[in-house]
Amino acid sequence: MLVVNLIGIGLIALIIWWFWLYRPGNGVAAAPGQVIEVRVRDGVYEPSLIDAIAGKGISLKFTREDETACAGQVIFPELGIQKELPIGRPVVIRLVPPEPGEYAFHCQMGMYRGILRAHSG
Repeated sequence: MLVVNLIGIGLIALIIWWFWLYRPGNGVAAAPGQVIEVRVRDGVYEPSLIDAIAGKGISLKFTREDETACAGQVIFPELGIQKELPIGRPVVIRLVPPEPGEYAFHCQMGMYRGILRAHSG
């Protein structure tokens, strides 16, 4: 019984970390006009942290390799962007972060997550 309880507590801790405490690690810097390739696979976006300059456009080219249904969309809530991601077909999203700050992007269930971090030029 103790082992089952410990496994349950461990799983709860993992869920809390994944959905509320996880922050992307190393990222890439995007120059104005640059196309950044983002792979969607194994439950993550690679890279999951993208630095850009506020007010300057960049393009993100998402290529979905993961067949899970959750990977089927990418959503940028603060920017009003939602795109379907077909398996194996790149989808280019052109965006302009309007002001400095962090703009989250995620799948429709919030399991795949990333951050577009805009700073002043």
